[in-house]
Amino acid sequence: MPPTPPPPAPGPGLGDALRFAFGTLTVLPVTVRRWDRQTARGGMLCSPVAGLVVGLAAGGLGALLLVLGGGPLLAAVATAAVPAVLTRGLHLDGLADTADGLGSAKPADEALRIMKRSDIGPFGVVTLLFALLAQVAALAERFAQGWAHGLFAAAVAAVAARCALTLASRTGVPAARPEGLGAAVAGTVPRGLAVLAGAVVVAGCAAVGGAFGPYEALRAGLAAVLALGVAELLLRHCRRRFGGVTGDVFGALAESAGLTAVVVLALG
Repeated sequence: MPPTPPPPAPGPGLGDALRFAFGTLTVLPVTVRRWDRQTARGGMLCSPVAGLVVGLAAGGLGALLLVLGGGPLLAAVATAAVPAVLTRGLHLDGLADTADGLGSAKPADEALRIMKRSDIGPFGVVTLLFALLAQVAALAERFAQGWAHGLFAAAVAAVAARCALTLASRTGVPAARPEGLGAAVAGTVPRGLAVLAGAVVVAGCAAVGGAFGPYEALRAGLAAVLALGVAELLLRHCRRRFGGVTGDVFGALAESAGLTAVVVLALG
């Protein structure tokens, strides 16, 4: 009688998905126990949760400084610094590298080689400079309205930024390289689930914004929609230029979405 085959290994659970999300998108001490396509799917679906934690930490520090007597500008600088620390600056580095690759006007293969270099070119430096200045200025406007407004803006920006990564991981979006984080997560999230995640994020931002009044609810929902829209436009451009996504492109998408969200919230 042939031996009974062992039972199949259990699929990844919510804990595995959260560990993947926090382990790949933050520097928090989380051990990623599984590194497969199924876990990557769950991890990218959970990426807005990681964004919420980062956003609350960032906005919380800014709010604390404001309550202790610091001005809105100091609170804004601290808030902008926390995500950079919690990601080791990987998203900012991705934004700079993507700007260098797009600005080079080179064919895809050569542009990808430029992006993989350790140095930052002039396009990357200028993009980083203006992105950070705009982010700090927008956050300062929010903190000038009160600590709760600044904290909320930081949370919305961080959640929208990570949701952009969920949408970029949907099926049909290829990886530009066969290796790296981009290849590990590209095409893992079913399109329907990606759209559902985006809808949940938009609705959640609007719902929490309702605590500040109906106008803030509308503005928060609009900020999330525009943030994801800008990220989608950038994603399509990168697909045309590079043939797909890379880890650097993911960083650029996150930074672009987060900046769009906080700027929209600062207007009006």
